[in-house]
Amino acid sequence: MTTHAPLRRDHVRQMAAYNRWMNDKVYAAAASLPATEVMADRGAFFSSIHGTLSHIAVADMIWLQRFAGHPAGYVALDPVRGLPIQRDLSARPFGDLAALTEHRRFLDGVIEAWADAVSEEDLDQVLAYANTRGEAFRKPYFFLVMHFFNHQTHHRGQVTTLLAQAGVDVGATDLSALIAEA
Repeated sequence: MTTHAPLRRDHVRQMAAYNRWMNDKVYAAAASLPATEVMADRGAFFSSIHGTLSHIAVADMIWLQRFAGHPAGYVALDPVRGLPIQRDLSARPFGDLAALTEHRRFLDGVIEAWADAVSEEDLDQVLAYANTRGEAFRKPYFFLVMHFFNHQTHHRGQVTTLLAQAGVDVGATDLSALIAEA
């Protein structure tokens, strides 16, 4: 029996699919709560369910804009080029869950299109970028991409805890639920 070893780009695509799947679940769960519960300060690092979801969206936009500077020049990232650059990681540019949900769907579409465009060779590159304080870095692209997805997962875990504390069960959250049988 011959097996195909997954490539790193396959992992990027799988993580983009997982990102969308989990965001759909988390946002639906949040939408089942009254707006006051979504906005309530729950003592989390980003205060509330809305604050934490906003942080994920803001950070995703920052990273996608950085990824747009990759030498591959991803056309799939054109929708984020030229948009305002956010420097405040605790900003809440979308005042309610409905507006944030709309932006999240936009971001998830961009992420999936970008993930489909990433090649194995792209992942071997170094990405030059500046952080939110303007400090310059040059880091291996593959590891930055993995950080991007890990950051989402980390903070969505916080949101699922906040939702559980509010009495809402998100259901299955394991990546393994999306991994195809071998």
